[in-house]
Amino acid sequence: MAVNKVILLGNVGKDPEVRHLESGATVANFTLATSEKYTNKNGEKVETTEWHNIVVWRKLAEIVEKYVKKGNQIYLEGKITTRSYEKDNETKYFTEIVANSLQMLGSKKETNISAPVSNTTNNAPKKEDIIEEETDDLPF
Repeated sequence: MAVNKVILLGNVGKDPEVRHLESGATVANFTLATSEKYTNKNGEKVETTEWHNIVVWRKLAEIVEKYVKKGNQIYLEGKITTRSYEKDNETKYFTEIVANSLQMLGSKKETNISAPVSNTTNNAPKKEDIIEEETDDLPF
């Protein structure tokens, strides 16, 4: 058995880029920043930020198009994928997170949406607040 599951909580780095494909599918791409703060061995406070490339499809992409903006804090779940392409006779690899559910965090004023938003102190999402994307590629 293999598991490929990613859970991220971070801030959107740029407004999503949304495309409507000829097939009728919608796809949205954006970056998500996750930060970690710690004190190093010299007693200095250090903050590191990781940037993640996020992809969402279909209905979830349409929701992202309407509501997700740069700076929003979101919680998402998905899987890691790696694509390759040729450039200048060299193979390049691109790693991204394909999200299948997400939840916008923060107050309604910050997110500017009327959909339910979790305001719990630990920012743990409630099941009813998570928007899930149906997957067509189930192995059974």
